[in-house]
Order: sequence, then structure tokens, then C-alpha cells
Amino acid sequence: MTEQAPHFKPSLGLLDATMIVAGSMIGSGIFIVSADITRHVGSAGWLIAVWVITGAMTVIAAVSYGELSAMFPKAGGQYVYLKEAFNPLTGFLYGWSFFAVIQTATIAAVGVAFARFTAYFIPAFSEKNILISVSPGFDFKISAAQVVSIFVIVLLTYINTRGIKTGKTIQTIFTSAKILALFGLIALGFLVVKESFWGTNWSTGFSASQDLGSKDAGGALSPTGWQSIGGVALLGAIAASMTGSIFSSDAWNNVTFIAGEIKNPRRNVGLSLFLGTFLVSAIYITTNLMYVHVLPLNNIAFPHEDRLAVAAANVMFGGAGSSIIAILIMISTFGCINGLVLAGARVYYTMALDGLFFKPASRLNGNAVPQWSLWAQCVVASLLCLSGSYGQLLDMISFVAVAFYVITIAGIFVLRKKMPDADRPYKAFGYPFLPLLYILMGTAFCILLIIYKPSYTWPGLIITLIGIPIYYIAVSKKNKVADHLIH
Repeated sequence: MTEQAPHFKPSLGLLDATMIVAGSMIGSGIFIVSADITRHVGSAGWLIAVWVITGAMTVIAAVSYGELSAMFPKAGGQYVYLKEAFNPLTGFLYGWSFFAVIQTATIAAVGVAFARFTAYFIPAFSEKNILISVSPGFDFKISAAQVVSIFVIVLLTYINTRGIKTGKTIQTIFTSAKILALFGLIALGFLVVKESFWGTNWSTGFSASQDLGSKDAGGALSPTGWQSIGGVALLGAIAASMTGSIFSSDAWNNVTFIAGEIKNPRRNVGLSLFLGTFLVSAIYITTNLMYVHVLPLNNIAFPHEDRLAVAAANVMFGGAGSSIIAILIMISTFGCINGLVLAGARVYYTMALDGLFFKPASRLNGNAVPQWSLWAQCVVASLLCLSGSYGQLLDMISFVAVAFYVITIAGIFVLRKKMPDADRPYKAFGYPFLPLLYILMGTAFCILLIIYKPSYTWPGLIITLIGIPIYYIAVSKKNKVADHLIH
């Protein structure tokens, strides 16, 4: 009797799936990026509006994906949706971008964020502690923070090779902890602060202004003076500022990649997408309302090293504020990395089954997880940590991610015509109006970035387009193998 090959085991319930959505979304962004948003738009009204727009886009996209996840309840998620709605090339370009930039660069960036805040307690882990420096000829340095970030990525990758249940336990514990801690931080911000800046900050209303600041010799950013903006300049400022809020809200679709391991995926994937994105969007908006209450607008825009949450916590807790936020960010980023590592490998596994990725990625280990894919993802994320280029890559992640979200949601319309009689246990909420609204909003965001922030867009487009020749090389090799087997 032949031994049955390992296969995915449905072992994740609705709570587990929701924790993967929320945990993958909440990293370090909410503690930092609102400073840059405020420098771009310069008023309390527009600061909150940017987060409301981002939250609306995220929830609309999530409930739209519910239809796709119910139609194709298997590993691979968005890669599968794009392949089925359009063609294998479109699915591959997403999977390639996901492997080269979207997932791996995010893992690297969140890993370095974990290391940065660990350095609050262990200064030897700081980015300033250079362990290796290669010069002249090469401007290559390896800091202690990069080594720590790689260690955490390797550790969580190893843990996830031991089976889905171990990864799920870590995800649930750390996500629950950071959600409760964020709710506590928000509540205390409104309850314990003696001096409120709420009225003063809201007096700015929606009168947009901009102060992108200037850097001194040490690289510290300081204000140069607010200038009123409006019209197309305001649209450009909103688009530029949303790169931070969208990055902070991204990775919600990670749960679709592990649909093959979720109980009753036709119901629970779509429901977890809604619950997770709604919960996180609500947390993000109320966190920013807390910032508006606790700090004057100028301090929101120019906190020390952009550590906005630290500035707010110092007002609430005095000298202990930095340590409290450091612990919270360490918890948040650790759980975020785990969710990203766990889910991402399933995309490469599904691509490999289609003959469009390295063949070893198509196999599961004895614990029924794609071990080779996990380690391949780990290697690329670690190399990005060492290169130091993850920061530049993150600038374009929002553009690439939103572009693929738009194409994927357009796939709902395509599939309604292409497969009119297909089983749809769940249909996109508000169809066709809400999916169409997301397509319009997402397209507008991408066009504005192309016009006003081209440096945020063309590198991502180039990396995506590099996937075209790679796809045809992979298809050619696949066909040669098939011909060899036939003959």
C-alpha cells in the first residue's frame, strides 16, 4: 500500500482566520506613518480623512474578495483569482511581484522595525552598531539591527515549518495582545492626558497645508514653515500621504492564501476578511483621533525620528512612555511577521503546482506545510534586510499592491460573465456599486502617484514587468518537460 502524500489540513477556525487578517495588517505603521501624512496634508481633518478613505477602500476590497474566496476556496488566494479571471500570465505577474517585492520586502521592513525597538532595551541591537563595514569600493554595512531582524525572520520561518497549529497559536496570542494594548492606549489617551489639543487641532479643519521639513547634518527632520495647498496639489498630497496608510493597512488578503487550511472556507474566509479589516480600520482611525487629542499638530507632524506613538505615550506616561510603546511595537511586529511568513509561502506552493515556480516549492513536508517555499521566502526577505533597500521598495509597494487589488476586483465582473453559472455561496456586497467604487478610487490613487510621485511607481512597474520574460521561460521549460514525458 502506497503512503499518502502530505496534504493541507483544515485546522483554522473563524477566529484564527480573523487573527491572521488583523495580525498581518497591524505592524509598525500605525505608530509612525501619521507623522508623514500630517506633513503632507497639514490639518486634523485631512489626517483623519486619509485614514477614513484608506479604511473604506480596505473594507470594500475585503468584502469584494469574499465572492472570489467562496468561488475558489483553496491555497493561493489572489494568485488563483487572477489566473481564473484573466489568464495564467496575470496570475504569475502577481505571484512574481509578491515574491520579489510585496511580501518579502514587507517582512524585511517589519523585521527591522522589530529590531529598532528592541534596541530601546538592548542598545547593542541598534542600527548604529555596525558589525561589518566593507570599504572602499563598496558602501556595504551590516548593522546589529539587520542581524536581529534576520534572526527573527529565520526563527518564525522555522516555527512555521513545524506545522500550521504552532503558527496559528503564535498569531492568536500576539494579535490578541496588540489589539487589547492598542485599545488600552487609545482609551488612556483620552482619559489621563491633562492638556487636550483637540479644539486647537480641529480648528485647522480641512484647510490643507504642507510642510515636508528639511534634514539637518544628522539627518533629523525639522519644520520649515506651513504652506497652504489646494486643488490638484492637494490631490497629489493625499495620494502621497496614502502610501503610508495603505502600507499600514495592507496584507489583509493574506488569509486568502491559506484557504486550503481553513475550516468551511467558503464562509469563513470572506467573513474573516470583513471582520479583520473593519476591526483594524476602526483601531487606526481612533488611534489617530487619540493623537489629535494628545499632541499639537506640529508635534504630530515632527515627532523625534517620526516615532509618533512614542511622543504620545511620553505625554501620557512620562519617561516610561518610550518603553511601553517599544514593548507594544515589539509584540505587534513579531505577530505581524509571523502572519506574513505563514501565509506568503502558500502562494509560491500553488504557483509551483502550476509549473510556474521552483519544483521543490510544490511539496509539503511531513507537517503538511510548504517548507521549501517558507525557506525560499526567508532567504529573499533576509537578503532585503542586508541590502538595506527595503525602505525604497516599500515606497512602491502601495502602488503595486493597489494596482493588483484593482485588477483582482475587476476580475469579479469578468467572472460574472465568464462563469455565470458558477457556484457563488457569497456574492460581493454592494455589487456592482461598491466594487466599482473601489476600482475608481484605486485607479485614481495609482494615476495620482504616477503624476505626482513617479519615483513611487516606476520601480514597482519595472519589477512587475520583469516577470513577463520569466513567465515565458518557465512555460517553455514546463512544455519541454511535458513533451519529454510524452515521448
